[in-house]
Amino acid sequence: MRYQSSTPDAKGRHLGIFALANRLAKEGSLSPEDWGRWRRANDFYDAAYVTPEASIYAAPGAQAWFKLTATHLLSRIDFYVDLLRRHDVPCRAVYSSDPGDVLYEDDVQVVVVPYEVQLGLS
Repeated sequence: MRYQSSTPDAKGRHLGIFALANRLAKEGSLSPEDWGRWRRANDFYDAAYVTPEASIYAAPGAQAWFKLTATHLLSRIDFYVDLLRRHDVPCRAVYSSDPGDVLYEDDVQVVVVPYEVQLGLS
């Protein structure tokens, strides 16, 4: 499962939910209350699972996907969905049992290069 932008950005990428929320924070678009909630939510996720090495994301089109068994992570994603909705940032959930070539995998996530990126379709 992946939460991502509904439309691609200028580079043709569907940004993930964390990148979308982080962009709002970086741009200064969050109220002090939302900024604090965003910071606490990010701190939770930073502590809850391993962030793969940056070199993994150097692969063109690399995307992180949650495993559906990561219920302790998925159960807290509603904050981000609501935050993006309130800021008119379209986001959607996508599901796949085979989202692409796996670059990294652990018990809660996979990082893949989607097949359509490999074929030059994205």
